[in-house]
Amino acid sequence: MVFTVDINDKGKRLDLFLLNNLKDISRSRIKTLIENGNILLNDEKIKSGEKLRVGDVISVEIPEIEEVKTKPENIPLDIVYEDDDLAVINKAQGMVVHAGAGNSSGTLVNALLYNLKNLSGINGKLRPGIVHRLDKNTSGLLLVAKNDSAHISLAKQIADKTCKRCYIALLEGNLKEESGTITTHIARDKKHRTLMNICENDKGKLAITDFKVLERFNGFTLVEFSLKTGRTHQIRVHASRYLHKPIVGDKEYNPSTKINGQLLHAYKIEFNHPKTNDRICFQTNLPTYFENVLQKLRKK
Repeated sequence: MVFTVDINDKGKRLDLFLLNNLKDISRSRIKTLIENGNILLNDEKIKSGEKLRVGDVISVEIPEIEEVKTKPENIPLDIVYEDDDLAVINKAQGMVVHAGAGNSSGTLVNALLYNLKNLSGINGKLRPGIVHRLDKNTSGLLLVAKNDSAHISLAKQIADKTCKRCYIALLEGNLKEESGTITTHIARDKKHRTLMNICENDKGKLAITDFKVLERFNGFTLVEFSLKTGRTHQIRVHASRYLHKPIVGDKEYNPSTKINGQLLHAYKIEFNHPKTNDRICFQTNLPTYFENVLQKLRKK
């Protein structure tokens, strides 16, 4: 991949130029590629902050990512429900759902391969059984398919919005509204490629979230969120960028937060069983660390 700098990009930093011209690659990844010599300026190795001149030639070689092999690991799981077709897992905060860059072990998939006999294969070797995901620092209920037929049914219910997923979050600040529906479009943040942001309708994916206030504190609001769509970081983006009340403990969207541990929990999931079509619902209590924060706020 080769770029030639024109007058419009004269004086720009090399890393910022690449951030705008390379899709789905973070600034940190670009820096690593430059340091490793995968990105050259006029056939020479340079630094990320190099200023560009008209006519400069930037060559980019992105190495193929080595395939991550997922192995079973003896990691305890909180299995809320299990039968021949599916399992409902109460995922702990801090656990990554499946392997990826920098996460080849210790994931939910590693634990599933050890604890469950069968998993659907639709999502391939890296994500067996995974119908939907939760962010690393979001705790709560997650559906796992044990065969392809169940996977197709559950995935369709999520796509058709007949699978109901509800979360509880503690927000910083006093939310004026008692309830409402947030409808926006979401895309990757232009400046911070690992984050998402609200965008114009033609530049992102539709994201719809219902919300309802559960309890109010001095300077904080406990809110229930119900997903109508399932976009990356949807609740976190809607809380911080739309309501302007970020989630307590969310270091990425709320850098000034003083609490370690994101207070966002997927507490309820409701769906039709893929084999019997019976409507079933599962709920779980808030994690202890989350409940402890609420108890302290109630005493004030």
